[in-house]
Amino acid sequence: MSDAEQPTAAEVRAAAEAVKTALDRHLAAVERRSGEDDQAVYEAFNELAAAAEAYDELLYDRYDEVTPFEIPGAEELPPYAGPEEPNALSVLIRRDYAVAEPQRLLAQAQRIESADSDAGPSGEGASGTVHGALGLLFGEYEPDEIASRHKEFGLEEGDSTLWVTAAEEPAEPGEWLDAPFDGVDPQQVVCRFDVSAVFDDELDDEVDDEGDDVDEIDEIDEGDDVDDELDDLEPLDAER
Repeated sequence: MSDAEQPTAAEVRAAAEAVKTALDRHLAAVERRSGEDDQAVYEAFNELAAAAEAYDELLYDRYDEVTPFEIPGAEELPPYAGPEEPNALSVLIRRDYAVAEPQRLLAQAQRIESADSDAGPSGEGASGTVHGALGLLFGEYEPDEIASRHKEFGLEEGDSTLWVTAAEEPAEPGEWLDAPFDGVDPQQVVCRFDVSAVFDDELDDEVDDEGDDVDEIDEIDEGDDVDDELDDLEPLDAER
């Protein structure tokens, strides 16, 4: 990018302030949310993602630096072929976890079970197994709370993704409950947001590659300098 096209330092600073504002709005929406599918939280999430992406681009254009945030671009999706004015949408979320500390998980489940004085016979002893503890955990807490407190529960985060798909009309009650994630058309996806350690690995590889290139250039330059010096010395030796 030429100097004339580069954003100014003030524009980069303004973009950073926009990210801070979007962060505050997102947190406020989360704190006030009325349920798992709160529209205000969804809108604040998208605003934060857009602000972070704009800042990342300006930061790179001006200073050749990047942020640690991974904002998937539209090029990762096939061309949108859904309705121009959707009357309904679906939000599909997948979060993967590893059971890193089973004993911590079991201890948390036992606390839930002992605190639930109304637990019926079907709940007795459920905290004694990992699968039973997971059932208690996810029955007690909302998925977003588990995501924010996963270490407390002995879990380790893996990849996660969120897809927003558009539709002409809302689904009929109970229509997709037997297979909620089947038949998703990628061309109906309005946007998606992915989180994965692979993005960090790719960034590390890019940095390593840049370092290798610099080393190779240094070696070539040093060799050229030595050859040039030898060329200068040889005629002198011949005269002597």
